Amino acid sequence: MAFKFEKLQVWQRALELTVEIDKLIKKIPSEEKYALASQIKRAADSIVLNIAEGSTGQTNKEFSRFLGIALRSGIEVVACLHLGKKREIINMTDFNVLYNELEEIIKMIQGLRNSLK
Repeated sequence: MAFKFEKLQVWQRALELTVEIDKLIKKIPSEEKYALASQIKRAADSIVLNIAEGSTGQTNKEFSRFLGIALRSGIEVVACLHLGKKREIINMTDFNVLYNELEEIIKMIQGLRNSLK
């Protein structure tokens, strides 16, 4: 692994989350493909991308700022899951699995962010 972010467990878990989100999106009805599905995919991808971007060649303060963006993107994914559940697009099993994973990823981002202070 050539880049610092590739060694971060939080980045690896966030990357795996995007795979699970892609699987979820395949279950979403076509009328939601360009609304909720698109939004949740972009938000999940943003977690991974901001951790990567912030980790390389940045000061701790700047990395912390990127982690803050990743954190907010994680919260956005949680909100999308709630919307999907409420609209009966996302079943409880998928909701619970993804929600629990996001809870752990968000804790990891917060822990990494706190360690930079």
